[in-house]
Amino acid sequence: MGDMVVVRKEGLYCVPGGFYIDPWRPVDRAVITHAHGDHARYGHGHYLAAAPGVGVLKSRLGDIQVQGLEYGETVTHNGVRISLHPAGHVLGSSQIRMECGGEVWVASGDYKVEPDKTCAPFEPVRCDTFITESTFGLPIYRWDPEQQVIDEMNAWWRRNADEGRCSVVFAYSFGKAQRILSRLDPSIGPIVCHGAVEPLNRVYRAGGVALPETRMVSEIDKALLRRAIVIAPPSSSGSPWMKRFGDYSDSFASGWMLLRGARRRRGVDRGFVLSDHADWPGLMSAIQATGAEQVIVTHGSIPTMVRWLCQNGLDAKGFDTEYGDEEEDEALPPAGAAASKDAAKEAAAEQAVEEGPSGEPDA
Repeated sequence: MGDMVVVRKEGLYCVPGGFYIDPWRPVDRAVITHAHGDHARYGHGHYLAAAPGVGVLKSRLGDIQVQGLEYGETVTHNGVRISLHPAGHVLGSSQIRMECGGEVWVASGDYKVEPDKTCAPFEPVRCDTFITESTFGLPIYRWDPEQQVIDEMNAWWRRNADEGRCSVVFAYSFGKAQRILSRLDPSIGPIVCHGAVEPLNRVYRAGGVALPETRMVSEIDKALLRRAIVIAPPSSSGSPWMKRFGDYSDSFASGWMLLRGARRRRGVDRGFVLSDHADWPGLMSAIQATGAEQVIVTHGSIPTMVRWLCQNGLDAKGFDTEYGDEEEDEALPPAGAAASKDAAKEAAAEQAVEEGPSGEPDA
């Protein structure tokens, strides 16, 4: 049998199954790994997704025909056994396991291996071929433990509150915002959420995720804002909406905050390195846990990952996809592709510091 999954103009296509995985153009049948906009788009005839993520999909895409599949449950389509397994990325995120003719392929979507309170933890799935993301696929990307980052954020908020200054955290509205909320210390002060964040909070709560009480800015007395923390999307930075907070200290929560240039361009008081994607050690451990002999690398640092995997005995290649990165889109200035290229160049330059005499990454 040839490759079970190939790239078509519509997206990743399961050849024997006759369905697409996170297609970027309208198709009849789409299996969706998670509800971020670059993976879940409007216009497909039928959606299949993990049951915990159906509410998010509907909240973002509206009236769609979607079938929810519990983690580990199987369905068969055109002779391909399909099951969905936790990816640990955001609520309802999944890896897609496809089995046909005794061969198993897994498409990971986006994933992280460090557990958090807001979604099911990453589950390694044994397979022959693993399709992996590589958003942070350079050895320079290594995350501190979540607890350490959140402790720093709570301490920063407490200092600001004691000084009568509002704290603002810019974070992606779906996933990152709720992960932060689940770990904040509400004894410090009120928690305020932007209008783009609050609807997702309701979906998370409906899905059984415990989040502290949050308020809209219109629901809180202006004097209390001086002790508040505000969770808002990066697009709100510099907008008229921010003026109501007076003298505030701002920060940004993203894996890209590891890069000095990204922090500088953002112009915020603090950068918290917190990502919903796997770092380099996480990517390597996830790939190893699958036992896959063939690895296909998608969006991110494809050449570096492919070279490294080949040098370590795996059959590796890349897929050219149209997936983006929710963190990159919101963590960098609104300069489109130019900003993305700047980040890539900067990461490569900083990575050079970590490389050995041979020029290969010191993992």
